[in-house]
Amino acid sequence: MSYSVEQRAKANSLEYRLFFKNCKGQYISPFHDIPMFADEAKAIFNMVVEVPRWTNAKMEIATKDPLNPIKQDVKKGKLRYVANVFPHKGYIWNYGALPQTWENPTHIDENTGFGGDNDPIDVCDIGSKVCERGEVIKVKILGTLALIDEGETDWKIIAINADDPEASLYNDIEDIRRLKPNYLESTVDWFRRYKVPDGKPENQFAFDAEFKNKDFAINIIKSTHEHWKALVTKKVEGGEINCVNITVQDSPFFSKAEDMETIVKATPPCGPPSPVSEDVDKWYYYQKN
Repeated sequence: MSYSVEQRAKANSLEYRLFFKNCKGQYISPFHDIPMFADEAKAIFNMVVEVPRWTNAKMEIATKDPLNPIKQDVKKGKLRYVANVFPHKGYIWNYGALPQTWENPTHIDENTGFGGDNDPIDVCDIGSKVCERGEVIKVKILGTLALIDEGETDWKIIAINADDPEASLYNDIEDIRRLKPNYLESTVDWFRRYKVPDGKPENQFAFDAEFKNKDFAINIIKSTHEHWKALVTKKVEGGEINCVNITVQDSPFFSKAEDMETIVKATPPCGPPSPVSEDVDKWYYYQKN
């Protein structure tokens, strides 16, 4: 299955949205309508790329918007950019989410003692290609890191693009440690410190910031998929999350594909990008604790 995207409104603006289409040109939700598995027999998953590596704009699937387009996160009325905390320039992997997963905030994770962060599960792709925002890639799962972000469980799945020239060399978390020395340590450092320039404390981790292996990670993913199923079929209350979809026929939020265009056209058409703040290129240095 191939997917495409359609930009609405100006890039670098509060109104910017990136909508998704399937191979038939129908508007879809990247949260609900893209299958979690690309190839279940081979344990290959679909990943929606929200943030290309080395970039700073904190883009995310808009879980509360109809059709869940990608938008830029906003804090205190301003577009959010991740700081460059030396030596890391922006995001150090292609960053995104697995579709049809949900970290349920009312479910207390037995591993962390905290509820989920109310989003699809996050993925860090360590492949060599710098992906495009909105690209849907196939990934191999290698492991996971349990971040505790402001009192919420926020699993970070570590994966590699299945089409990467070296993908066959990576089959579990220890392969990264062997073939990409210091990448895992840098990943912990990035997640520990990325909010410090905003005046927040360092993030914490379960398991003393140790990575769990592939099998552990896949079990976590499958658990979040079951929570998503309950969400989209309204067996649990999702609050403000928008579950409109065109593929989950037993969902009370199932809608006709032809009705989706109205949602997209409600956002202004694509225009020239707005200027980006010079703060995006600023570097932050501080002593590690």
